[in-house]
Amino acid sequence: MTFNFKIALLIPSLNAGEEWINTLDSIHNQSIKINKKLIIDSGSSDKTIFVAEQFGFEIININKSEFNHGKTRQQLVELSDNADICIFLTQDAILASPDSISHIVNAFNDPKVGMAYGRQLPHKNAQTLESHARLYNYPAISHVRSYDDIALMGFKVSFCSNSFAAYRRDALLAIGGFPTDSIMGEDAIVAAKMLTAGYKKAYVADATVYHSHTYTLLQEFRRYFDTRVFHEQNKWLVRDFGKPTGEGFKFMRSELNYVLKHKKSIILNSVFSLGAKWLGYKSGKFYKKLPKQILKRFSMHSFYWK
Repeated sequence: MTFNFKIALLIPSLNAGEEWINTLDSIHNQSIKINKKLIIDSGSSDKTIFVAEQFGFEIININKSEFNHGKTRQQLVELSDNADICIFLTQDAILASPDSISHIVNAFNDPKVGMAYGRQLPHKNAQTLESHARLYNYPAISHVRSYDDIALMGFKVSFCSNSFAAYRRDALLAIGGFPTDSIMGEDAIVAAKMLTAGYKKAYVADATVYHSHTYTLLQEFRRYFDTRVFHEQNKWLVRDFGKPTGEGFKFMRSELNYVLKHKKSIILNSVFSLGAKWLGYKSGKFYKKLPKQILKRFSMHSFYWK
């Protein structure tokens, strides 16, 4: 049985670029009715807003300085007061199937499911390291997690990605919504709070999007610097769900094995990439001792350090 949910599709945007039209086309071709399509744009200077309007999106404009991953998404939720399910997509994620949204919405036929996230596939021209990252984190088999899975999975149980995720709106509001002051990881914070409150989290492997990135060594350093800042800001996650370090070693071994199997010639690239991640993560531990100008240089989210 499929319930007749009212669906809001919500996207934060900023200079979405040439691939934006592909994201919007993939939304337009979905097999399920989307009741509300809303964007909060934080100062695009390209055609992002113009093109989105052609596809029927409502646009809310904010200053770039007002953007925060959690705060901005919470604004989108609050502007979707008639929706049962709030679906988040990032501007660089392209729905891979006309049924992607239908599949993720079907997860909510279980009244205990408070949130769900889809499977991210590497872009068709993706390089080896970015392909591995997607295949590692987004397997082909769906699952549903509850609070009881913490004992087995630890910190990993709160994994989620707002690049393509859906939330039961009343459940999201019941646990306080998205955090408004975290540097990143607003999705993981909500997942942890939902699991603690007794809701389930679904991973829907049939709900697919193309979404992957090729990062430079500096970008890897910055991304993992911010990840450590996130962990330091939210020590309750580590306290209640366990340390994330074991997962890091699993990823490292998996990447090295994947590279040796698929493209041995880039093994040094992999080693340097893993080193940049490690160095960034270790450096983030000391963020409180660093001056603001250094924080802005070290962080991928430089806008956060106002």
